[in-house]
Amino acid sequence: MAQFSVLGKPLVNVQLYGHVTGTTQYIDDISFPGMLWIKAVRSPVPRGVIKKIDTKDAERLPGVVKIITAKDVPNNLHVNMAVVGIGPPDEPVLPDKEVNYKGEVICLVVARDEETALKATQLVNVEIEELPPVLDMEEALKPSSPKIKPWNSNTFTFGSGMDGATTPGGQGRPYFLIKRGNVDEAFKKARHIVEGSYLVPPIEHAPIEPHVCVVKPEADGKLTIYTATQAPYFVRDNVATILNMPPSKIRVVSPAVGGGFGGKVDPEFEMMVAVAAMTVKKPVKWRWTREEEFTVSTTRPAVKIEIQDAISGDGLILGRKARLLHDAGAYSRTSPYGVIKACFNLSGPYHIPNVEYRGYCVFTNRQPSSAMRGYGVFEVSFAVELQMEKNAKTIGMDPFEFRFKNAYRNNQISASGKLIDDAYIIETMKEAAALAGINLPAHLLSMSSQG
Repeated sequence: MAQFSVLGKPLVNVQLYGHVTGTTQYIDDISFPGMLWIKAVRSPVPRGVIKKIDTKDAERLPGVVKIITAKDVPNNLHVNMAVVGIGPPDEPVLPDKEVNYKGEVICLVVARDEETALKATQLVNVEIEELPPVLDMEEALKPSSPKIKPWNSNTFTFGSGMDGATTPGGQGRPYFLIKRGNVDEAFKKARHIVEGSYLVPPIEHAPIEPHVCVVKPEADGKLTIYTATQAPYFVRDNVATILNMPPSKIRVVSPAVGGGFGGKVDPEFEMMVAVAAMTVKKPVKWRWTREEEFTVSTTRPAVKIEIQDAISGDGLILGRKARLLHDAGAYSRTSPYGVIKACFNLSGPYHIPNVEYRGYCVFTNRQPSSAMRGYGVFEVSFAVELQMEKNAKTIGMDPFEFRFKNAYRNNQISASGKLIDDAYIIETMKEAAALAGINLPAHLLSMSSQG
């Protein structure tokens, strides 16, 4: 390894010294002279029509500088994944007509300090006509369910191909589809049909540093955004679109994320802070409380996966049908992308020649969901491996043997049409068994992913 400068050499993470000595700069450490603070007035109900926002009492409170409402936002829609061609912009920066989840921001109070801003939020009078919420994915799919989207459906409309989505209400399907071979014929030939249903609940990321953002208008008309984000370019492009500014005039700085795990991928609140800063022409800071982090930040989505497997007498999976429900919450954000990724992984690392996978991106009146550690892959891997265990038990075969028989080999074709040329699942399982102290039989040890 002498010829390599990195490979095979012990390296020290350059961030460690700052972390252990307390010198790492986090977003909450950032402050500027004359900086103002933000607090939010949030919806007390999961769904309703906004009838009135009365800010007079709050505006009279000493120290309050400005109440920011929808009318202060130049372009009042998040764009999120729409900037890369997936999903429509369907979420307002600040709502002007209705709220769609409990805790959704209705307006912002900008004040000279955090305490004054918080006190002022309690003086804003918001009248909301509460509507029946949709809180369950199966209920959301029923024709009789209240429609929480303007396109008269509680599902996202996917395009007919495997490459993305169309505008809701346009041509397409209410689910993302992967179909290969003749799955109905596979089920006719099967010796065994095994069904399983798996549910992954929503999970909060719980980062050590909550969402924090400081936005500073610069003297030359540019904007500097200091934020705990995992996706600075998402932030920049969203803010540029919402403020009608060239992206070149926006600088995003994230010196240390403070923990994210996927929960700081979506631009959730930077657009609001940017609007406030440009409105008051001063640096503005917003730091979420731990309660806000738990109750309104994005979560891992709740996902329900139903699998049916057609299995031959000698233990080969001939075909698989799967139905996946992904709870997007109230708005799209990155959920359509998560559904696409999930569907591509519904075979796991196994060769299943005949498949039909349908993935639904379902809207409910819950806080929006997004990425968390292996977005679209973790929840599917969990379900697939439990299904493999169930399959093996049902047909009376050792779980290792069942997996070895069905594992991808090179030169096979995946469910999505990809030629497999890098399969190492058999070799990986051999190593895993050895590390676990499991003695595999000789006929399994002789197998290879090479063919």
